[in-house]
Amino acid sequence: MPALRSALACARRLNLHLFVLFCPVVLAGCVSVEQAPVQETRRLPDPEYVRMYGPRPDERFSLPATDISEVDPKFLRREVAYNGSEAPGTIVVDTDNRYLYLVRENGRALRYGIGVGKEGLAWSGRARIGRKATWPSWTPTADMIKREPERNARWAGGMPGGLQNPLGARALYLYEGDRDTLFRLHGTTEPWSIGQAVSSGCIRLFNQDIIDLYNRVPVGSPVIVLNRGPAMARNLSAEPPPT
Repeated sequence: MPALRSALACARRLNLHLFVLFCPVVLAGCVSVEQAPVQETRRLPDPEYVRMYGPRPDERFSLPATDISEVDPKFLRREVAYNGSEAPGTIVVDTDNRYLYLVRENGRALRYGIGVGKEGLAWSGRARIGRKATWPSWTPTADMIKREPERNARWAGGMPGGLQNPLGARALYLYEGDRDTLFRLHGTTEPWSIGQAVSSGCIRLFNQDIIDLYNRVPVGSPVIVLNRGPAMARNLSAEPPPT
């Protein structure tokens, strides 16, 4: 009898262990466990770019930071290797690939992303910076007023500079000799448009980029504008942002 009781006790312990072992499996077959949705990880911009495109409270109109979280990084300002024949100080505008280059010494260039408007595709060739303006006024062309009268007609006499002005914080005016080509390099109130073809305007840059370019080039600097020409990207390689 003691041996029988011992065998029964052993069997009960074995059954308990088996229950503990297999109970989660049984319950898992009965209970539906809702999985937490996978959250998309939003890539944070490089801290150097956050600084580069940060606020400019010392401007005549306090310029807020540009939100670059949705911008393709290839259109952010950076230094690149440059294999062209243009002299340092030359601005090269590649409208096909949405880049503007400021040629530097020793086979280098600063590359800026641009947005290209309808007026920006209407002219190509060689020019020079005839004048520069900070927080410029803007006057829409007759074609722009006709195309978007509800937006542009009220500014037929000119819109003063400011945060809502389409030319942004700076403008560089291109001249052939003494003749204004009506071609502009300027800032923008629509940073999402950088890298895009847009309905109006000439060549637009992020406000922080046009300020940087404005500070680097004097009046008289040569400018080359390429439209539907050979892609320059194959001769240029991107590198980390300039310090």
